[in-house]
Amino acid sequence: MGMTDHPERNKVADAVHAIQERMQAACRRSGRDPAQVRLLAVSKQQPADRVQAAVAAGHRFFGENRVQEARDKMALVSGDGVQWHLIGPLQRNKARLAASLFQMIHSVDSLALAQQLSACRSVDGATPPSPLPVLMQVNIGLEPQKQGVAPEEAPALARAMAALPGIALRGLMAIPPQTATAAAARPYFRALAALARKIEGQNIPDLSMQELSMGMSHDFEIAIEEGATWVRVGSALFGER
Repeated sequence: MGMTDHPERNKVADAVHAIQERMQAACRRSGRDPAQVRLLAVSKQQPADRVQAAVAAGHRFFGENRVQEARDKMALVSGDGVQWHLIGPLQRNKARLAASLFQMIHSVDSLALAQQLSACRSVDGATPPSPLPVLMQVNIGLEPQKQGVAPEEAPALARAMAALPGIALRGLMAIPPQTATAAAARPYFRALAALARKIEGQNIPDLSMQELSMGMSHDFEIAIEEGATWVRVGSALFGER
């Protein structure tokens, strides 16, 4: 793989820094510590050299939608401390591969998938020393075409997931309905944060709700104001695909 020319690398670097400045401003507005919010660069359908340019700019966290596309890209990208997160739907037959490739899976939306991931992480009945961090995907707008568990079912699923070996439930993820303005997404982000607090308040053993994966290119600042710890930014970072 040839390295991109410098203009391309500089463009990605400038975009990374611009997004980070906007994230820090959103943290200041809402009285949050910027260290609590991380940028997940959505690298799906982006060529490996653009991802490498982001790594060269100091960025380390990347989100992919498809397991096989991610596996092929990982082989072409190098850098210390690079983390890959799965943010797209995961089929159960790809669970073993996903569990071996990703540092976090944001899109667990059923007990069956959680059980499959748990089984994949257990080798000969022994679980690895560090469980795989996962997030539960919630269909916060109750849209029929979207993945995710219904909000009212989330506490019971959280309790069941927390009991599984090999995985660690760390919080919630959502993709709210498309809104005409960024501000119109605020109630959905607020609802996801409230749901996380409700689940946290049940004091379920081996469960943490510290992570909220919400907000994308058009509304990540609103998401940060409402408690996001991961914002998933693609087009604002890499340009339109």
